[in-house]
Amino acid sequence: MVSTGKLKAHGNLVAHAADSQRDTVRTLPNLELHITHRCNLACESCSHYSNHGHRGDLSLAEAESWMGAWAGRLRPRMFTILGGEPTLHPELPAFLRLARRHWPGAMLRLVTNGFFLQRHPDLPAALRDDPYATIELSVHHDDPAYAEKLRPNLTLLEGWVREHRLRVIGLRSHGHWTRRYHGAGAAMRPYADADPRASWEHCPARHCAQLHEGRIWKCAPLAYLGLQDRKFVLDAAWDPYLRYRPLAPDCTEAELEEFFDREDESVCGMCPASPEKFDLPLPFRAEPRSAG
Repeated sequence: MVSTGKLKAHGNLVAHAADSQRDTVRTLPNLELHITHRCNLACESCSHYSNHGHRGDLSLAEAESWMGAWAGRLRPRMFTILGGEPTLHPELPAFLRLARRHWPGAMLRLVTNGFFLQRHPDLPAALRDDPYATIELSVHHDDPAYAEKLRPNLTLLEGWVREHRLRVIGLRSHGHWTRRYHGAGAAMRPYADADPRASWEHCPARHCAQLHEGRIWKCAPLAYLGLQDRKFVLDAAWDPYLRYRPLAPDCTEAELEEFFDREDESVCGMCPASPEKFDLPLPFRAEPRSAG
């Protein structure tokens, strides 16, 4: 398991290094990258819309271009690789190495539900010599059927920890699951609480900027909303949020600073002003095809 003290010390070192270059590089808590939109689970009200059967894998060439455009301007303390379900991407280990090359000082985090770890026997080699790389195992239900299905890969992961000294954190995601929107598919509707500040203050993704289509997005619900619209043709209630404009790599220094200094804004109103918990149904669905 990863040491909280070690992570805190590393974060302080990265922050100190970033402070000395603040005139040229912007420090941010976390930057996230979807390497695939596919997911084997269908968790109701997923904030990345991965429960809606989206497809498509990011190529290494695209990721190289996107990261290269920002590596000289951004210094994330943490760089997160996720999806979708990232272990569905056949080239997952290569993305970890690519991210480390562009952001050598960041804590590298892989978020996975763990069901397809067996597809990546070379994953330990990509992580074992990296002192600040972590696998975060996100558990989405406490039903015995879920635990039984996960068991073989959990055993595999435990073996990797013993043999390769990998750092693994278990996250009981279902324990703090909240609703991000009403309904699903074409019937999906945003919240209308009219309190963007409260929505931002309660937002679990307020420090989860997304690197998507080469640009920086405030959060996953905004970054991947276009996928929903293209697939379902969303109601006009979503139009203000679909008009959101992310940060482009040719932005000015002033635009970059303003973007990351901004807290709540009108688009935050698409999400609830106060957390709405519910009992997450067992999220199994048919295993997705191997190709995107």
